Amino acid sequence: MKKLALYLLASVLVSAACTGGKAESEAAPVDTVPVMVMQIRKCSKLYTAEYQVRKIVTHDDEVELKGSLFRRKFNIAVPMSSRKIAIPVDAKLKAYVDFGGFSEKNVDIDGDKVEIILPDPKVELTSSRVDHDGIKKHVSLIRSDFTDAEMASYEKQGRGQIIKSIPRMGIIDMARAGAAHALVPMLVRMGFKEENITITFRKEFTADDLPMLLENTTIENGRQ
Repeated sequence: MKKLALYLLASVLVSAACTGGKAESEAAPVDTVPVMVMQIRKCSKLYTAEYQVRKIVTHDDEVELKGSLFRRKFNIAVPMSSRKIAIPVDAKLKAYVDFGGFSEKNVDIDGDKVEIILPDPKVELTSSRVDHDGIKKHVSLIRSDFTDAEMASYEKQGRGQIIKSIPRMGIIDMARAGAAHALVPMLVRMGFKEENITITFRKEFTADDLPMLLENTTIENGRQ
């Protein structure tokens, strides 16, 4: 009963973030690992992808009469007692690679080939909020309206489903691609051929790794 609408905004253009905005022709060639590490660390926290996600959380219930009669149990729905609601939950996700702790351990040079092992990617749920204007609901006359506590519970449920869906969004692959977009031109200027450059993470990340990758979150329950 839940629908997920995922919209990829764009991969952030990140080349200038690692070069201080200098044109490629202004970069001086370097040929030592320490200088390479120093240049890569200038990337700092490199945001590489941004997603906007809309999760529609639906809920319906009705009053039921339960009991037993002549030792036979019964369960009867009360007519005109249903409640239904559909709540849009909007969230924004950002992926980044933090090069603050990048070191020579992240660099493997073999002759004219170089492999850069990226720090583990991170994903931030930077905002999540209920789209109050988009809520659709039906409450029968004999039922009370949905409470603030119920609404908060549904928002939390939608947010949790968004978090669980992160591995299926491809945002980790986007983080790697964005980092490569920034690093490969830099390594080419250092004298490596593009076909001899490998950019990778230390492992393939799965849903089980998500708690480790998920960073700070912010919840905005008010209207925007």
